[in-house]
Amino acid sequence: MKSSLHHRIVRSFACTALAAGMAATAQAGTLSIGHTTWVGYGTLYLARDLGYFKEAGLDLQLTTIEEASMYMAAQASGKLSGSASTIDEILKYRSKDFCFKAVAALDESHGGDGIVVQNDIADMQGLKGKSVAVNEGSVSQFWLSYLLKKAGMSMADIEVQNMTADDAASAFIAGHVPAAVTWEPNLTMVKQKGSGKVLVDSSATPGVIVDVVALDCGVIEKQPEDVKALVAGLYKAVEYTKQNPEKAYEIMAKGVGGYLSNPKDLAEAAKGVKFYDQAMSEKLLGTPGKAGDIAEIIKLANETWSTLQGKPYAVSYEDLVDTSFVTP
Repeated sequence: MKSSLHHRIVRSFACTALAAGMAATAQAGTLSIGHTTWVGYGTLYLARDLGYFKEAGLDLQLTTIEEASMYMAAQASGKLSGSASTIDEILKYRSKDFCFKAVAALDESHGGDGIVVQNDIADMQGLKGKSVAVNEGSVSQFWLSYLLKKAGMSMADIEVQNMTADDAASAFIAGHVPAAVTWEPNLTMVKQKGSGKVLVDSSATPGVIVDVVALDCGVIEKQPEDVKALVAGLYKAVEYTKQNPEKAYEIMAKGVGGYLSNPKDLAEAAKGVKFYDQAMSEKLLGTPGKAGDIAEIIKLANETWSTLQGKPYAVSYEDLVDTSFVTP
């Protein structure tokens, strides 16, 4: 688990490294968002590159930062308007001094995350006493903890090997660990190499791993028209994807880049997510006066991180979600 000293160092580095290249957040007509490389963020690029944001007067600036603590630090210091991330990931950073709220739902992992194991491990109980490679403090650990609890176990029942999702997959394929928590394209790679099997993937836990756009509270207050444009553009992008998937994935791949820069790879990865349209977003986030399904995920995340990190988390649904923009 990362120490508080490590966390401070990362925050300091992030602020220093990003300060030079990013504009201040409070600029009408502009929103800047940091995110990791993930297929679920493809609709942000799709809406941008189809001109949906621009025609509504919004300039959306997207920056790939492969470490949550770094993009959250950049947001906290005013270098980013917000982030695209899982709700459980950002919950850990919410405080009275760092106000941000989810304004849009992006996607749900529906098979894109998984646990790979040696062939002789038949179920979650089979992980007891074994080494499991997982990124501590990340959505992977949150999800693993959830699955273990459902099986009547806890993190104390396994031996955690802390490493990134990609490194975890590499260690598993190399035979260094009997189990690992990772995501696509690593799940497919394990199957192709015959290194083991996928014990369970996120299609078995619908609605648990969800990505949102969370914006700084000051940005939401000062730039409501920009937030409206962001949400409306995302809805249009999801509808475009339904009607023109091949072209949509081609545009997304060019924008997201990285290991998803090939449209075929992005299309394959997209099978493991559900992009949220308006109806799904209203159900997840809720509407004014009515809490959405995400309230239960927030409750679960509070409980999970309080246990895993040994300090109390009590972030409320109202603290973390703004439903003002969900329905255009």
